[in-house]
Amino acid sequence: MTGKLVQENLKHRPMRSLLSILLIGVPVTLILSLVGLTKGMLEDSQQRQRGVGADIIIRGSTASSVINFAGASIPQNVVNLVEKLPHVKLATGVINHSIDPPLVVTGVDISEFTRMSGGFEYLKGGPIQHPGEILIDESFAKQRDAGIGSTIKLLNHDWRVAGIIGGGKLARIVLPLKVLQELDESTGKVSQIYVKVDDASAIGVVVKEIRELLPNYTVNTMEEWISAFKVSNIPGIREFTVVVIAIGVVIGFSVVCLSMYMAVLQRTREIGILKSLGASKGFILGIILAEAELLGVGGTILGIVFSFGAYWLIRTLVPASIPMIIVPGWWPIAGVITLIGTGLGALYPGLTAAAHDPIEALAYE
Repeated sequence: MTGKLVQENLKHRPMRSLLSILLIGVPVTLILSLVGLTKGMLEDSQQRQRGVGADIIIRGSTASSVINFAGASIPQNVVNLVEKLPHVKLATGVINHSIDPPLVVTGVDISEFTRMSGGFEYLKGGPIQHPGEILIDESFAKQRDAGIGSTIKLLNHDWRVAGIIGGGKLARIVLPLKVLQELDESTGKVSQIYVKVDDASAIGVVVKEIRELLPNYTVNTMEEWISAFKVSNIPGIREFTVVVIAIGVVIGFSVVCLSMYMAVLQRTREIGILKSLGASKGFILGIILAEAELLGVGGTILGIVFSFGAYWLIRTLVPASIPMIIVPGWWPIAGVITLIGTGLGALYPGLTAAAHDPIEALAYE
């Protein structure tokens, strides 16, 4: 019986129900989009670091966090010192320049990088052959609508696109190491050094030796470095997520409280009839809460659908800058958050309805 009453109440006022579902769905979309953006960026960074093929990474003082790759503080001759250590098969340095966070231009010695990782996968075009040429990955090419031979402006220079590379290896935008060093006035310096050892069992030994050789630098295995790509290591993102979730709860609470309160005022006679037929306060409260939770479920579903729309829009317009993903694991979490907000919002109107005097309610015009 309760289900039938709730269904008829929602059908009787379709515009109010649809607007309530829409307003509840907006914060759900914000929560899911924020989570998708954060996880997408972190997973993209992890994938590109794994694609380097290195076993160890050495970082300088100006590139000490997972979101700060820019700056060159390591003398390039350190690469040679590391390469002379036992079990070190290859060491190569790169330099990074942030252009539009999180986008970074990376300067690479392409021949050394090819020996370490197997090289870039060229989807179109080929390696850099002449000064003034650049490599970009397919996402950045889509974002800039660039093709082979196109000219793109970066770092106050015009560059000809020599090749479009597949994603998942080190960088989205690649210049020769020496070219970017000169542009940054960092000749002879690199941002980080990637090290490949000849035997995986010797990684721990090599890390220890490098730390003894370079006590002022941060030395990690690649697994340690990649595992550091977590939400907790990005300043402010956890707090921002909490704020967005709180906003979602407040919006859900406000929308449902207003919607249910207006519904209670409009259904005073209906509530009086139910109470005169013997409906208890708990029954009346249950109807209001059930209706609110049904709106919450509808808002959650709509928010999930909208998050796919946000995903499509972002992947279409800025796939390189914001690599968003869909995170189904957060759907039930967003649903619970929404239901908490809608349940709290329906509590006051429900208690108000349950407290109606049946005689006064029947006399209400």
